[in-house]
Amino acid sequence: MNDILARRARRATAGIALSAALVAGIAPVTAIAAEISSPTGAVALQTEDAATAKERAYAAMQEALKNLEAAKDAASPEKLAEIDDDIASFQEIHDMVVTEAAKRREPLPAMQANVDAAQAKYDEAHNRTSGLQAELDKVLKELGDEAPSAAVKEHIKQLRSEIMAAERREESCEDDLHHNQRRLESQEKQVQYFESEAKEAKAHIDEDIAKRNALLSDLEKAQAAYDDACKAYEEAKAAADKATSPEITQPTETTPPSNSAQPAKATQPTGSSATGKNTPPSSTKQANSSSGKQADTTAGKLANTGDTAPSAIALAAIAAAGFGIATAGVRRIKNSK
Repeated sequence: MNDILARRARRATAGIALSAALVAGIAPVTAIAAEISSPTGAVALQTEDAATAKERAYAAMQEALKNLEAAKDAASPEKLAEIDDDIASFQEIHDMVVTEAAKRREPLPAMQANVDAAQAKYDEAHNRTSGLQAELDKVLKELGDEAPSAAVKEHIKQLRSEIMAAERREESCEDDLHHNQRRLESQEKQVQYFESEAKEAKAHIDEDIAKRNALLSDLEKAQAAYDDACKAYEEAKAAADKATSPEITQPTETTPPSNSAQPAKATQPTGSSATGKNTPPSSTKQANSSSGKQADTTAGKLANTGDTAPSAIALAAIAAAGFGIATAGVRRIKNSK
């Protein structure tokens, strides 16, 4: 009977001791995990990102400065003055040819009127010649094979004389018409030439003006881009300086979580008195002491490893410590009997 009670007591005590030892070992692991999650790593990453951003912002600022210098060189006062001189020269040419075209255009209406009048005279002369010729053809047709009378002969002679005069008049009117037409065409070509020169000069002026405006616009954009790049660099530099300041880089002290389990302190049996009754022997005290120290030492090693979970060796050590506590409890039961 005593052996059965002893075995039951031994199993119960061993289970309680093992549970206590596991709790005592896992609690430091929870604290270790809490310390590992400290912001030191995040701060280091933040500092590295800030430094990289600063370098990139500096490179962008240098590139913007390079573009600004190129824009200033392209839009230098000397080059702008050359463009302005070209604009003035072409403007002068444009004004001159426009004036000349206007002069050449002035007589065009009168010349066109001369052409129209010459055309009318020619048409009149041509119609007279055609009419006389038609009348002569009619007389000859009516005469047929008969011998013409003296009167008919005289009429035919008169018609032929008038036809010759009409033909000479027609030729004169035709020459006059062609002369007026050539003058008009020549004058119109001169007007077209000066107008073409005016358009070409205007195109050069517009091109130079567009070129000058583009250079000034590029300079303005390059200046704005450089200002933005400088501002971005200053912001990146301030962020990098803030990331490397002592207030940011110094890791804060971490405290174990409030809900983590702490090792339970061993309590002495409550039935002991000054007379030594129910007092465990010295061997039992040594066992308890050595077991407690071993558990604490094992828990400390586990905490120093930095692992987030207890290893198999650490759990075995904790279990051994719990078994020592159980053995001491059995001895107490036997001694009390």
